[in-house]
Amino acid sequence: MRIALIALLATACTLHNTDSNEVGVLTRKVALFGKAGVQQETYSPGAAYSFVAFITDWNVFNVALQNLEMVAARERGDRSGRDDIEFKTHDGNDISVDVTVAWRVDTAKAPWILEHVGGSTSEVKENLVRPACRSIVRDVLNTMTSEEFYVSDKRFLKAEEAREKLAKALTPEGVIVERVILGEHHFHPDYEKVIHDKKLAEQTAERMVSEGHAAQQEALRNLETAKGQVSQKIATAKGGLDQVKLHADADYFRSQREAEAILAEKKARAKGVEKTNQAMSGQGGRTMVKLRVADALAGKEIVFLPSGGKSGALQTLNLNELLGRYAAARVEQASSVAPDDKK
Repeated sequence: MRIALIALLATACTLHNTDSNEVGVLTRKVALFGKAGVQQETYSPGAAYSFVAFITDWNVFNVALQNLEMVAARERGDRSGRDDIEFKTHDGNDISVDVTVAWRVDTAKAPWILEHVGGSTSEVKENLVRPACRSIVRDVLNTMTSEEFYVSDKRFLKAEEAREKLAKALTPEGVIVERVILGEHHFHPDYEKVIHDKKLAEQTAERMVSEGHAAQQEALRNLETAKGQVSQKIATAKGGLDQVKLHADADYFRSQREAEAILAEKKARAKGVEKTNQAMSGQGGRTMVKLRVADALAGKEIVFLPSGGKSGALQTLNLNELLGRYAAARVEQASSVAPDDKK
């Protein structure tokens, strides 16, 4: 009887297959051979398998990368309504953040997942991945202050911290967490306006500081340009002054030499006059004067006139006295001319 039953079951086999990104897990309801229950063997992707019907179950898990999208936009994400994560920041402000978690099923642990989590990848997402992600990501993000959400580096560090904590919690459950991505964040509208106004004021202040710095640099450049122009003008004026000084020194030197030459000439002439006067004041001078008078009187008629006295006597001409007076007059004239020549 038993042999007949085995033969009947052998003829009632069911064909199963796995896609290229799926693995299969077999469950034996009745153990004709081996152990009943979930079999710990994982069946590889892209293959076909045949098992006895009625006493076996077949489950497949998609092991490709999955995205759990929890976002505010109603047209995106895993929920038709708003699904972003809401919490309070460390400084007490209400905020909501779009979060995407990239994860996949660990192929080696597919039988364990079937026993403890669910019979499909969608069940794993809903029963395990989604609750863990919303809880752990919220706990990590609510340690941030409101201002830190505007700093991309701090958001990235917190996303990595959330990934590490999710991996620690889900890896033993057969789920591998690849990435945690933080998307847009939204504060309460009133606080959002305060933050916006503050950021706008900071940007305006930075722009004014930048413009002030640029104006300062422009003023410094203009100052340096003016200094260069002034230095150039000073150098040009100094060069002109030096030229004038050179010409003035040359004119002074030339005039000094001309004056010295004139003075020397005048001194020589005065010396000559002095020697002539000395010579004329002696016997030789008187003789020369007489000769000159004689030359002047040569060929002239000399008339003796009465003196006009009562006796009617004739006045005799003392020629020597006349010549002496003439010579004295000439000497006196020469003496009066000599000082003028020295000038």
